[in-house]
Amino acid sequence: MRPRTQIVLLGLAAVLVVAFVLVLALAGPASRSPSSSSSSASSSPNTPSASGFDGAALPPGIRAHEFTLTGLAAPAGQAAGAPVSLSSYRGQVVVLTFLYSGACGDTCIVVAQQIRGALNELPSPAPAVLIVSADPAADTSASVRAFLAQVSLTGRVHYLTGSPAQLRAVWHAYGAIPASAGRAAFDNSASVFLIDPSGEERVVFGVQQLTPEGLAHDIGKLQAG
Repeated sequence: MRPRTQIVLLGLAAVLVVAFVLVLALAGPASRSPSSSSSSASSSPNTPSASGFDGAALPPGIRAHEFTLTGLAAPAGQAAGAPVSLSSYRGQVVVLTFLYSGACGDTCIVVAQQIRGALNELPSPAPAVLIVSADPAADTSASVRAFLAQVSLTGRVHYLTGSPAQLRAVWHAYGAIPASAGRAAFDNSASVFLIDPSGEERVVFGVQQLTPEGLAHDIGKLQAG
C-alpha cells in the first residue's frame, strides 16, 4: 500500500473515532435526564406521595402560636362573646384561617365553602374551626352572622376578633395579610392551616390547593395520628 493511501486511511479512521466519541457524549446526558428528574420529584419531602398529605406538609416541630381572642360567633351550644383560646383545643385537630365578612369577595366565600364541604364529609368528632378576623373594623356581629349564613357555617365555627395589638400578633405569627393591605395582597396570601392535637402546625393549604376532599383527607389523617 502506498504511503499516501495509508495516510488517507488513517485520517479517515481518526475522524470516525472522534465522531463516535462525540455521539456518545451527546447521547449520554439526554438518556439519563428523565430518570434523574423522576428520582428528584419522587424524593421531594412535600409531595403528597412523600408526606401523605394533600396540602403542603410543614417541617416537624413548628409549635402553633398560642392566642386568646373574643368570639363574634360560636358553634352550636357555645356562647358567642366568650374568650376562645387555641390551647383549649389541645387534643383536637384545629382548622385555622383568616377571613373577613365585609367586602372580601370570592376568596373568603370560596375558603369558607371549602371548609364547610370538608366538615360535611367528615364523621364525628368534627375538628375545631377557628376563623380569625382579617378586618376587625368591619367585622361586626351582624356582618359575621350574615356571612356565616351565606356560606352555611352558622353554628359550626368560631369567628374570632380582638384588639388591634392582639390581632396583629396573630396575623404576624401565621403570615396572614389583613384586609387593610388591599384585596390583591389578601387574596394572594389566603391560607388554611391544620394544627394537630399536640399543638403543632402540620399542613397548610393555599387557595389554589384547597378542596373539600383534600382538606377532609388531611384532617382525617391527623385525627388518626
